[in-house]
Amino acid sequence: MRTRHPWLPVLILSIAIFATGADGAAGAASGSPQQWTPAKRGSDNITVVAHLPLGAPLSVADIEIEQEMDRPYAYVAREIFGREGEMGLDIIDLHVPERPEVIYRWRIENQDLHVGAGGKDIKYFKWDGRYYVVLSMQFGQGGPDSDLGAVVLDVTDLPDPDSVREVARIRDSELLGGFHNIFIYKHSNGRVLLMTTISGPFAHVYDLGYVVEGRADEALVAHIPVPAGQTGSSGYHDFYAGYHPDTETDRFYGGGTGGYYVYDITDLENPSLLVSLTGISGVTRGHTFTPSPDGRYVIAETEYQHAPLRIFDLQPALEGELSNISRPISAWTADWRNLAHNHEVRWPYVFVSGYLDGLQVFSVMDPTNPVTVAWYDTFLPTQASMGNPMFDGVWGVDVRNADGLIVVSDMTTGFWAFRMDGFLGWNGEQWGFPNISSAQNWDSGPGGRAR
Repeated sequence: MRTRHPWLPVLILSIAIFATGADGAAGAASGSPQQWTPAKRGSDNITVVAHLPLGAPLSVADIEIEQEMDRPYAYVAREIFGREGEMGLDIIDLHVPERPEVIYRWRIENQDLHVGAGGKDIKYFKWDGRYYVVLSMQFGQGGPDSDLGAVVLDVTDLPDPDSVREVARIRDSELLGGFHNIFIYKHSNGRVLLMTTISGPFAHVYDLGYVVEGRADEALVAHIPVPAGQTGSSGYHDFYAGYHPDTETDRFYGGGTGGYYVYDITDLENPSLLVSLTGISGVTRGHTFTPSPDGRYVIAETEYQHAPLRIFDLQPALEGELSNISRPISAWTADWRNLAHNHEVRWPYVFVSGYLDGLQVFSVMDPTNPVTVAWYDTFLPTQASMGNPMFDGVWGVDVRNADGLIVVSDMTTGFWAFRMDGFLGWNGEQWGFPNISSAQNWDSGPGGRAR
């Protein structure tokens, strides 16, 4: 049984100060004390829309939901830890959200011969009137496909499962081990770009138009480096790209070796470093790194036990006062004993996939004082783990902006869908911000501007 302790905010504040130095961040917050019971697994303002088990423990990775209401499909990456599970992806039909149904399963051939986990991250995109899904893959040497980074499927004619077809595989014969994370961004120049982690001190950028048009050998169009002085073979772990309306530039936000970095990637061939976040107490490697819609604030995750999410204000660096920021303005955690994995920002809300803590939602209306506003525990303790019991439960989270449907992928319990009271959809302009999030406007481009 897990308890939300009344003294937890005090401990969290102590952790935040420890993590940021003696004169540390402004503060950290968690939700009001709540008791988990089998009959009450979440806050009163969260409603479970649906739950769909997907298979063996630790066989579920990331999740993506399409944004258009007339295409109600979610995509879940599938992997193997130990001997159980299958490597590939599942497509879930949400025409009736209360009755989700797996309508298609894609699996890599010769499952038993592959070394490694398999499917990791998953994203969709639209190009030339057609819809595609990209599944990132990771395989080790000693088996087939150690050079395979991603598989691309055409899913335009769903819900007909027979219409789904594989159109391309993206490989890298020099940097083996596949792509752990990916992000797809429609650049202001009109290109749809796939950004990938690789086993090197930079991120790869592929033109997905080239990929689906049969020009995969020409598709690698740019590299985004880890800055000099922060070298390491591991490079980036995760990233985000977004448009910055004030400067009319495209920006890359990457977490990896040494911390976090923001680049101007308007000129893809010449990325320009804007801000570094290094020398942060308690941070040697960044993970997920997501900005507010206006690019001022960033939510930064570091994947180790007891680490809170840190919130930084980039304004001093963006105004030229600093080149590096090392101190957050606040921090947040659901439970100081655990850690978060990924998150999605729909300002002022941050939707967190919290591993053992399930789905968590906190508000950064006041970025110096983040406050938990909703939660639901999708995970019940089991004996399954990856050798570290902290790494189980909710892996991924996504939000459909049109109606506010929240979906999560739990590594052990499968697919979940939720609604949060009062959250009926998201448009940044309703909050006085640009209408910019991880959800892309495939037809009009960044910020909804005609292209």
